[in-house]
Amino acid sequence: MLHAVILAGGSGTRFWPRSRRDLPKQLLPLAGSRTLLQQTYDRLADLSESVVVVTREDLARGCSDQLQDLPRDAIMIEPEARDTAAAVGLAATILMAKDPEAVLAIAPSDHVIRPANKLRAALEQAAAIATQSETIVTFGVRPTKAHTGYGYIERGEPLEHEGELVAHEVACFKEKPDLETAKRYVAGGKHAWNSGMFVASAKTFLSELQQHLPETHAALQRILAAWDTPERDAVLREAYQGVPKVSIDYGVLEKAKRVVVLEVDYEWSDVGGWSALSDLLEGDEDGNVALDATLVAQDSSGCLVHGDGRLIALIGVQDLVVVQTRDATLVCPRDRAEEVKQLVARLESDGHGAYT
Repeated sequence: MLHAVILAGGSGTRFWPRSRRDLPKQLLPLAGSRTLLQQTYDRLADLSESVVVVTREDLARGCSDQLQDLPRDAIMIEPEARDTAAAVGLAATILMAKDPEAVLAIAPSDHVIRPANKLRAALEQAAAIATQSETIVTFGVRPTKAHTGYGYIERGEPLEHEGELVAHEVACFKEKPDLETAKRYVAGGKHAWNSGMFVASAKTFLSELQQHLPETHAALQRILAAWDTPERDAVLREAYQGVPKVSIDYGVLEKAKRVVVLEVDYEWSDVGGWSALSDLLEGDEDGNVALDATLVAQDSSGCLVHGDGRLIALIGVQDLVVVQTRDATLVCPRDRAEEVKQLVARLESDGHGAYT
């Protein structure tokens, strides 16, 4: 049985000022009429025996409101953010206790994947591989350009298996590269973008977690023992204090015994920041994209604007991001939109935390 685990605890700071602490990126309708979280649920619900959402305490109500088909106990609340290794481990531990044969499909809540039927086919093939060979199956996206904001997966030897998509052993994972390195990856043809999704049996994943992050595994076992008792919340908070803050990629996948990359054939974006929306939304003849705004552009091109329902007018500018909300405005070059995350940190340190 395939169980979907949606990771929804991110802060989405690269979409400031639209994304805020209490209403982050995944809870916003940035690439369609439904929010990114809702779109993720839509893609996975029909294929899965169950869907679990792991999120922060302050976002649980928002997730529940947006996914009203989910039972309340399907939203697992972390007492504090300890990165994705702990989040995935928590879901895997509880799901395996309920279903020892559970196979997990781990998905970030804030990505865009089109068309959904291709993702479903890839998930079915990945689940078959993971079940038959006790493998962790990652999803690699063929790069269309030298992107420095993504991690990469280097493909190793091809594997024989049933299904239309090609699978390879993972030679190694690569961190986000500089531009020249990214160009070499794309030109060499052996690297795929790391989409952040993977499929594995709960048993396989927890075995790797126990080997590579034993402190996390031990804490999760304490939580499991108290899960159906009145002490759940107290034990959860106490145990999480000793959990290392580490990503699933660095803490487990890069060190696991056997990891496979499946070459997927769908359109994918992690919607990493404002400039990424230009690739997902239709623009005018000059490449200007308007999101929730009325745009009047004169002698301007390649701009992305978000007006929170307002009118935005441009004259003689190129390749800008302009975002206007009720209490804050952002203006920056599109090629520097990744720096918004650092700007939010500066707002905090400069005493403007009320705006974040």
